[in-house]
Amino acid sequence: MVYSAIAVAAALICLLVAYMAARLLWKDSWIMGWLRGMFGLALLALAVFFAFIALDIFSYRQIQGEQTVATVSFTQKASQEYEVLVAIPEEDEQAYTLKGDQWQLDARIVKWKGPLLQLGIKPGYRLDRLSGRYYSLEQERREPPSVYAFSESPMGVDVWRWLREAKQQLPIVDTVYGSATYLPMADGAVFDIRLSGAGLISRPVNDAARDAVGDWK
Repeated sequence: MVYSAIAVAAALICLLVAYMAARLLWKDSWIMGWLRGMFGLALLALAVFFAFIALDIFSYRQIQGEQTVATVSFTQKASQEYEVLVAIPEEDEQAYTLKGDQWQLDARIVKWKGPLLQLGIKPGYRLDRLSGRYYSLEQERREPPSVYAFSESPMGVDVWRWLREAKQQLPIVDTVYGSATYLPMADGAVFDIRLSGAGLISRPVNDAARDAVGDWK
């Protein structure tokens, strides 16, 4: 996996910098020792920074053509309130409470361009958040939003955001915020969330989901 390899490379840089910092901090002498100590502490901070970069990159997965990235199922608990089960491949199923009439799933996507694309490096993704909304604008303004983040970048080290802000200076990479279309919530409805390089697609799996989408359209 390309993204695991990048994360491992960042982790190795972290270990190398930490080793250099430790060697400097454990040597003798005064002014030079103080300077070495300050430089060593700076290297340790740099090592921690690379460790957070590695953790953030490791949270991304490679897109293998069009693939299922999650299955979302709904159980109605009250009027405009649903328990939502999100099953992500190779992860534990998670339960959330969404309020409203519609739901949406978002993902962060990294696309490679130029020589990296020619080398066959595939786009990467990370599921970002699940959210609900009301049909009524008045309710939407009045009620607190139902938004859940699937993963957070450690200590604010957000590689995707940095790449997005610097994409004019980085012609080899592009960042995309992929969002599936808002779809209606319904009791017993199950949706399959698929992802390709073009973005997220939500597909109804059972009759409850198909009926909800049909009535909504």
